[in-house]
Amino acid sequence: MEPLLVLTNVPDQATAEKLARMLIESHAAACVNVLPAGRSIYRWQGRVEQADEIPLMIKSTAASYAAVEKIVRAQHPYDVPELIAIPITHGLPAYLDWLAQETERHD
Repeated sequence: MEPLLVLTNVPDQATAEKLARMLIESHAAACVNVLPAGRSIYRWQGRVEQADEIPLMIKSTAASYAAVEKIVRAQHPYDVPELIAIPITHGLPAYLDWLAQETERHD
């Protein structure tokens, strides 16, 4: 099992909670942290933009990543949503076991 921390940002609380629930209910993720809004400053189509966004920290596995990506792409309002997966190389074994059990429908 290869655990992942997947990051994305959404424009509002309603989108964040809907996306988090879909990821959990589908077993694509074991846990999604919906964080407080932050300001993103970025270049998009040649212009510097800024937006208030809600960050999501999605705990999943490499085997479930395709399901995470499919749900995020289908539900995210941006044309090109941020979706970054970071391998979790170390963690509390009991937590990582739980993560694997919660996503096993895709493993």
